[in-house]
Amino acid sequence: MDKILLVKEIYIEAFRNWRNIFLKKYFKAFSWFCFALWIITMYAFIFRLSTGFAFD
Repeated sequence: MDKILLVKEIYIEAFRNWRNIFLKKYFKAFSWFCFALWIITMYAFIFRLSTGFAFD
């Protein structure tokens, strides 16, 4: 739990003092996009493991 709070604090601190709203929104969208891609990858990997896919 401490690591999640630390990551949250780092995320908030990274975007706190930005003046350009466009860059702030762009990087937030990009970080959420990367997070979504990571979730999709983990889902596909776990699905393959659960169905017995042979990783040869």
